[in-house]
Amino acid sequence: MRNLLLSLLVCLLILSCRKTDSVSIIDSTQNKRSTVDTLRIIIQQSLINKGNFEWASVSPALLWSAIQRSNGVVSVGYQIAAKSFREDQLATIDIKAREWLDAKQILLEELLLLEQRLNPALALTSILPWEEHVLPVINIVLKNPHSLSYLLQSPLVRYVEPMEYDQLLFAVEDQRFSGCASNLPTRGLVPGVHYGVVTPNVKASWNYPAHGILDAWRYVSGKGIKVFLIDTGIGYDQECLGVNFNQGFSGARTLERLVTLPRKRFLGIINLGPVETPEDRCGHGTAMAGVLAAPRGISGNMVGIAYNSNLVTCRAAADVFIDEAREVKGVSDAFTTAAQRADVKVISMSMGRITVSSQIRDAIQYAHAKGKLIFCAAGTSFAFTANWAGVVFPATLPEVQAVTGVKQFTNFEACTLCHSGPEVDFVVEMERAGDATHPLTVADRGNEPSTIGGSSVATVSMAAMTALVWSRFPYYSRDQILTLLERYSTYYPQRDSRWGWGKFQPVLAVD
Repeated sequence: MRNLLLSLLVCLLILSCRKTDSVSIIDSTQNKRSTVDTLRIIIQQSLINKGNFEWASVSPALLWSAIQRSNGVVSVGYQIAAKSFREDQLATIDIKAREWLDAKQILLEELLLLEQRLNPALALTSILPWEEHVLPVINIVLKNPHSLSYLLQSPLVRYVEPMEYDQLLFAVEDQRFSGCASNLPTRGLVPGVHYGVVTPNVKASWNYPAHGILDAWRYVSGKGIKVFLIDTGIGYDQECLGVNFNQGFSGARTLERLVTLPRKRFLGIINLGPVETPEDRCGHGTAMAGVLAAPRGISGNMVGIAYNSNLVTCRAAADVFIDEAREVKGVSDAFTTAAQRADVKVISMSMGRITVSSQIRDAIQYAHAKGKLIFCAAGTSFAFTANWAGVVFPATLPEVQAVTGVKQFTNFEACTLCHSGPEVDFVVEMERAGDATHPLTVADRGNEPSTIGGSSVATVSMAAMTALVWSRFPYYSRDQILTLLERYSTYYPQRDSRWGWGKFQPVLAVD
């Protein structure tokens, strides 16, 4: 009986698709350049007016144009019946259960038939770049507009979104190495001004006293708390994040290197590059890891805020802007990987994108339902977002604690190029008055510190301070820890409309 009902459902879905085959969702006269310009304006206006941009808000014609312009790679969120899906149940869904497998199979079989109209030789493996093992999501390459028509009408589909359209929102020079730079030592750092020396022989960044971090170290060091850092990996040449991770006052802790970023697979789904490794080729992830957990050692390097915490670094993207399809997959896999680990308490990601990715949102909601405390960067401007953009995705999500940076001695002023807005939950002082020096971190190699700015360093700093507090109260739940973070911040109990709870003081929470 079940097989009969399933067959009837398949027939109904196919007939539904066939009805619209004669209705084109493409304006064949539409100029591709004008489409990009139109979408850019729509996206910008949506961000200004609503604070985000959802692909479900555009017409099928514009959606298809966006898919065409971005290599045809889409995220398809599916469900087992119309209007049956609830985000708060993501963590309980087993996509290997029969009813979920059936829904996925129905969609894949029909999509393959539609795509074979353009290329009869296609096999399903040719249009599926990656498999998904946790979320009810399919990543697939679409070349036939009728495939989109079918998906938009199917009761089994929650969303259809292009995965890498964000690349078209930036100039070429911005989209290639966004947020990446040579993480070299910063020359001219002055003791007593840009850092203080603490035992046994490390440099504490100038901004630590502003948050009472040195005072908090009298009670806590992050010991026993595992933080999952989603970024661009860590460099193999920085020994403080390698063989010397345990030294001085930092000991008996663990460091793991993971990679979820898939290898490049497009231009006809041809494997273009070598298998990706956890090694940082950007510099950003190494800098974030240093601020978070660099050892309190004897090397003369800088010391991270949670210098005794356990650290998992996950290379989920090639750079800071999540604008490639494979980066969307890498980030969503990173969140689900962290979510499934009972030993992980805190997730920190100092990366983001302009448009909403429902696949990443699914992954974050999954992690949140598993009890993880998640911090994401509010955003740091590039050409497209300068002077007008607010908080970027996914820091806009309610499941995430959005963090931005502020200047020293102000009440408060956003750091240069840092984003702010009503979604911000916490701020971190990270731009020094007078010379605009940013907080210290480790360089790619050696024991001379570098510096790093933007909302990125604010985010990882807040995650590290959270690890300090959680190490004082290891049996607290996520919500209990979050209550402490709010209570011992500037604006508690009245949240500010732009700066959230304000600047957190961990020493007050642990004293």
